[in-house]
Amino acid sequence: MMPRQRLTPKEIQVATLVWEGLTNREIGKLMNTTEQVVKNHLRSTFDKLGVWSRLELAMYVASHGGKNWLEESERSVSTQARAAAS
Repeated sequence: MMPRQRLTPKEIQVATLVWEGLTNREIGKLMNTTEQVVKNHLRSTFDKLGVWSRLELAMYVASHGGKNWLEESERSVSTQARAAAS
């Protein structure tokens, strides 16, 4: 399993928004949640991907498809769901 496939949909969304340059506060407002919840998602994402900062996270997302990273994650989830159903 690729590290990206271990992320929850919310973690993927937060990581993508970090890559787009939004602050934790802006991400929280966009997702209708608190800044602390965004920080929790980031901490979990950092652990799962083995990165230490928002910059490293943004570079990870960029090197794995950038905007398409979100779509690839959705495709891999649907592929896993189909495999599990078989």
